[in-house]
Amino acid sequence: MKQKYLAMVAFFVTAIAFSQGTITGSVIDGDLDEPLPGATVMVIGTTNGVTTNFDGDFNIEVEEASGTLRFSYIGFKTKDVEFTFSGNTAVNLGKIIMEADASALDEVVVSSFSLAIDRKTPVAVSTIKAAIIENKLGSQEFPEILKSTPGVYVTRGGGGFGDAELRLRGFNSENVAVAINGIPVNDMENGRVFWSNWAGLSDVTRTIQVQRGLGASKLAVPSIGGTMNIVTKSTDVEKGGNVIMTTGNNGYTKYGFTLSTGLMENDWAATVSLSRTTGQQFVDATTIDAYSYFVNISKQLNDNHQLVFTGFGAPQRHGQRQNRLLIDDFRRSERGIRTNIDYGYRNGQLVNIEDNFYHKPQLALNHYWTISEKSKLATSAYVSFGTGGGGGVRGVNKFGKSNLNYRDTEFAPVNLDVIAEENIALGALGSETILRASRNNHKWLGVLSTYTTKLSENIDLIGGIDLRTYKGSHFTDLTDLLGGQFFVDNSNVNNPNNIAKVGDKIAYDDDGFTRWTGAFLQAEYSKNNLSAFLSLAGSNTSYKRIDYFNYLDSDPLRETDWINFFGYSGKGGANYNLDEHNKIFANVGYFERAPFNNAVFLNFRNDINEEAENQKIFSVEFGYGYRNDKLKLDLNLYRTQWNDRTLTRRFQNPDNTQFIANILGVNALHQGIELEGQYNASDRLTITGMVSIGDWQWANDVTDVQIFNEEQQLVGEVDLFIDGLKVGNSAQTTFAIGANYEILPTTDLRVDFNFAGDYYADYDPTSRGTDTDIQAWKQPDYGLVDLGLTHRFDFAGLNATLRANVNNVFNTEYISDARDGNGSVAETALVYFGPGRTYTIGAKINF
Repeated sequence: MKQKYLAMVAFFVTAIAFSQGTITGSVIDGDLDEPLPGATVMVIGTTNGVTTNFDGDFNIEVEEASGTLRFSYIGFKTKDVEFTFSGNTAVNLGKIIMEADASALDEVVVSSFSLAIDRKTPVAVSTIKAAIIENKLGSQEFPEILKSTPGVYVTRGGGGFGDAELRLRGFNSENVAVAINGIPVNDMENGRVFWSNWAGLSDVTRTIQVQRGLGASKLAVPSIGGTMNIVTKSTDVEKGGNVIMTTGNNGYTKYGFTLSTGLMENDWAATVSLSRTTGQQFVDATTIDAYSYFVNISKQLNDNHQLVFTGFGAPQRHGQRQNRLLIDDFRRSERGIRTNIDYGYRNGQLVNIEDNFYHKPQLALNHYWTISEKSKLATSAYVSFGTGGGGGVRGVNKFGKSNLNYRDTEFAPVNLDVIAEENIALGALGSETILRASRNNHKWLGVLSTYTTKLSENIDLIGGIDLRTYKGSHFTDLTDLLGGQFFVDNSNVNNPNNIAKVGDKIAYDDDGFTRWTGAFLQAEYSKNNLSAFLSLAGSNTSYKRIDYFNYLDSDPLRETDWINFFGYSGKGGANYNLDEHNKIFANVGYFERAPFNNAVFLNFRNDINEEAENQKIFSVEFGYGYRNDKLKLDLNLYRTQWNDRTLTRRFQNPDNTQFIANILGVNALHQGIELEGQYNASDRLTITGMVSIGDWQWANDVTDVQIFNEEQQLVGEVDLFIDGLKVGNSAQTTFAIGANYEILPTTDLRVDFNFAGDYYADYDPTSRGTDTDIQAWKQPDYGLVDLGLTHRFDFAGLNATLRANVNNVFNTEYISDARDGNGSVAETALVYFGPGRTYTIGAKINF
């Protein structure tokens, strides 16, 4: 009996001893050799679990003397690791390497479009994981998650939902290649990226990787500023899902769910996500009604073949602020920096005079073929049918801020009832002021195929094709007669004095066609501490235009021939790991890019610009990196020479008609230095930071350029005195520092400071026609502080997360965008102010 008592005492003593046992470690992404934040760590057989922090670290308290931890993360194979304390009260499992799941879409896509790998790929790169996006984004615009990245400047523009713009190393979105799961999304005609089309993507993004400069993209895409790769989540391997709910200021509300079947016995799997966002942004009348959806279905046909279907989109409508104002206007307005003059009321209902509505779904069918142990083929066929446009005014413009006939005060909403009464009084004369929508529908089909084979133990050869065809339909839709019976439009030569009703086309109607044929070949070498690549690519861009309004149906000039521009590129680079802590890399490249559609067809007609030519870009970059258990540093120096930039200017014919001409020979130089780092000060505190200093300026004057009109008549000469003037529209100096502190094993507190300086107002360089032109106005520097809190807890036996974010904590007033005015002074600049203090609180429950 005494022995039994002693055994019981020993048992209870042991149980008590291990009631506060702690297990720590780090979860690592096996492909990128980087921390994997947001991975789930569970004690098998219990509801006890935690998620890894920003550095992939975890800390879990257990009551068992031994057992098994299960590690899981979307797109990776689940991993079980046994633990035992053996008399200790703390166990460190070290690095837990997570391997990619072969049936997960995102990991297969990685092999087809090449995410950069640390200490191997010789490019300047920053990677943002899903956990950071979930924790920090709140009600911010999707690109704003990158505002602490070197070389990046993000602005919300007018402040409407999805109206944000991303600029990289001084280049706007037209010159930054954006791809989703390896598929390009830059507009085929003008290169722009409209983030409202992808506003729901943040719900399903697993990784964002920004490759600055030449990048490691295997597509024949000539990106000048860099490449942004967005990798969405895959079909989840495990059955389950989550629900989300977020609320914030100005009625901002977002809710949604994700549901996954898991990998079933028949080798099928499906994941579906759906969300809705409503409310308003910080600026007055920037209302939101947006949905987002994501579907992923995969089928493992056999050991060598897999099919994956992915579809996503974000149908939305939101109010906009299109018109910048003077700084003094914001000061005098009762609404301050929230002021928006682009909306009104009719019959007591809000009407967004300027708005945006669009739905641009992307559907892709991906086939992955393991041909042999050495060779693989990845092919994606995709389609996008985009419909939508933006609102505005046609006819007599009565919406100016100073027109007090239609506003109670200078900056008050427009009284549309008064305009409607005037239109009604005109009777048989029709409306003189109407609302319209400029439409830009498109049909886009493409195929991407990448073949990879091992030539030897150290050399891989990769080749691929990139085929696209695009049709853009551009027209103006009459949306509201504002009380009148009709609107007289004489824009269509085939139907002069058109008596237009709601839904009719007015102003213009044309189709633009674009074809892209590209191919690339890349060799990659890797042995011991050295890795290198050499890539060659070629592409042909073809444009064609049909104009239904400016030409009679019988006119052969109504439809142009195909206009072709062939370009090529060559780039190479090498990374050398000096030791386990230090690395150096360099890359160099040259490429040509075809001019955009508006530089090929001038005057919004079929006037072909015979002098349009490819733009030429030469870039070189050097980098150094340092890694140890606590510190990660990356230093980059870059120089990008951009020659024959496409610039156009409006001129006047002798008969006073106007036309647009191309100005050739304009060059620009973008160079700078970037430093990015992360320091693990302790197991609970991580500090991040970056500094980016750019010197972006126009590189030459252009004088005595003869300008000819479409009849080849000399109409004048133009001088551009821009040598040494700073390139506008982006902050040339940025700085950021942030900290994430683990208050409790379940609670993280974070703070971020972002600084932007040396922002020169946007301006038209073709208007700088004297040798005394001065720099554009430099807007005031500013710094913003953001705070956030993440708390993980159990909810009815389920893992739940609560997130709170406050952006611009100190309610700092700052100018985020500026357009230069007369004399390049503050008093004449037209500006947008950035948003003041905003907040969101959100919850996510996993099941």
